[in-house]
Amino acid sequence: MKSVNDKRLVLIIICMTAFTTPFLTTSVNIALPTINTDFAVPDQALLNWLVTGYLLTAAIFVVPFGHIADRYGLKKVFVTGLVVIVVSSILCAMSSSILMLIASRAIEGVGSAMIFGTSLAILTSAYPLKERGKVLGINMAVMYGGLSLGPSLGGFITHFGSWRLIYAGIALYALVVALLASWKIADEGPIAKTGRFDLSGTVLYGAVLVSLILGLSSLQETIGVALFGLGLVLMAVFFWWEMRHTNPVLKVSVFRKNKVFMFSNLAALINYSANGAVAFMLSLYLQKIYGFDALTAGLILIVQTVLMAVFSPMTGKLSDRLEPRIVASAGMSICAIGLVLFAMLSPGTPLWLVVASLMFLGIGIAFFASPNTNAIMSSVEKSEYAMASSMVSTMRMIGGILGLGITNLIFTYFMGHAEIPATGPYDLLMKSIQVAFAVMAGLCIVGVGLSLARGNLRKAEATQIAHPIKKP
Repeated sequence: MKSVNDKRLVLIIICMTAFTTPFLTTSVNIALPTINTDFAVPDQALLNWLVTGYLLTAAIFVVPFGHIADRYGLKKVFVTGLVVIVVSSILCAMSSSILMLIASRAIEGVGSAMIFGTSLAILTSAYPLKERGKVLGINMAVMYGGLSLGPSLGGFITHFGSWRLIYAGIALYALVVALLASWKIADEGPIAKTGRFDLSGTVLYGAVLVSLILGLSSLQETIGVALFGLGLVLMAVFFWWEMRHTNPVLKVSVFRKNKVFMFSNLAALINYSANGAVAFMLSLYLQKIYGFDALTAGLILIVQTVLMAVFSPMTGKLSDRLEPRIVASAGMSICAIGLVLFAMLSPGTPLWLVVASLMFLGIGIAFFASPNTNAIMSSVEKSEYAMASSMVSTMRMIGGILGLGITNLIFTYFMGHAEIPATGPYDLLMKSIQVAFAVMAGLCIVGVGLSLARGNLRKAEATQIAHPIKKP
C-alpha cells in the first residue's frame, strides 16, 4: 500500500476491530447478574461458560484460521470473521435461553479467532519496519480503550436499556467495519503454498488447548490436574506431528530457528500470566478489605487500563528507534516492581499506595506489550505474519487463564473450597492475595530474563521494505 491515506485507512479499520473484542468481553461481564435474573439460570456454572465458551473457541481456532488465511488470503478470513461477529451478536441479542446465549457466544469466539489471526498481519503488511511499533502501539491503545470503556458503557446500556442492546450495537458496529474492510483492504490472495490441510494437527491443537484451559481453570481439583497433565502429553504429540508434516497448521520450526520469535512469545506468556489475575485479586481486596462497593472498586482499577492506553502509542514508537528487547524488558521490570508492591499489601495500606502500584503496573504493561508485539511481528517473513498474529493472541489468552489458574490454586491452598465470607475477618484472604502477588512478581522477574535473552531484532532488518497490502 503506497498511499499514506490508504495506510491510515487500514490502521483505522484494524483499530476499530481491536476495540470490538475486549469491549464485548468486559461489557458483558458487567451484565452477568442481569442475564442471570432474566434467564433464571439454574446453575451458576452456566454463567461462567458465557466467558469460558468464548475464550475456548477463540483460543482453539485462532491458529488454524491463521493457517487458513495464509492459504486463502488475509482479507477473506478477516472480513468473514467480522461477518460471523455480526451474525453471532444478533443471535446473542435474540437469545431465548442461557444455552442459546452460550452457543451464540461460542460462535462469536470463532469470529474473534478469525480476526485475531489476521488483524496484526494486515497491519504489519501495510507499514514499513520503521513505523510498525508506532501503529501497533496505537492499535493496542484502542484495545485497552475497549477494556476501559467496557464496564462503564456496558453498565450504562444494561441499566438504562438492556444487555441485549450491547450485542445489537456490536452487530451494527461490526457490519460497518466489515463493509469498510471489504472496500478499502485489497485481497492479495494466498501467501503460503497450497497443500494438504493439516486436519490431524488442527484436531490435536484443539485437544491440547481444551485440556490445558479446562485444567488451568480448575487446578485446585484432581480433575483439573489430570486435564492439565493430559494437555502436556498431547502438546508433546502435537509438536512431534507438526515437525513431520509438510504443511503444518503451526510452523514449529519457526520457534526452533528464530530466537527472537521464540523468546518474545515466551516473555508474552509470562507477562500475561503474571498480570492475568490482578483485577480479580484487587477487586476482592478493595471490596472485602477496604469495604468499597463494586462501582468504586471498578473506577479505581480503571487507572491501570487508562495508563496502558495512554502510553502504548509512545512505547510502540520508542521500539521503532530502540531495540524492542530493551523497551520490553524495561516494561517487564516495572511490572515486577508493581507486583512486589502489591505483595506487600495489608489491611492498613493507604489507598494512594494501591493507586501508585496500579500506575506502575499500567505503565509497565504499556512499555512491554507494544514493543514485544513489534518484536514478534517484525521477526518473521511475510508468509508467517498470520501465524505470528495468531501466536500474539494465543499467548495473551493462555497467559491470562494460566494466571487465574495459579491464583485459584493458591487461594484453595490457604482457604480451601469454602466461599469467601460476607463479613470479616479476612486474614486468610489477605494471606492468599499476598502470596499470589509474590508468585506473580517472581514470574515477572523470570520474564525479564526471557525478554533479555531474545537478542537484538535489527541486524538485517534495518533496510526492510514494507510489503504492500493494497495494489495501487
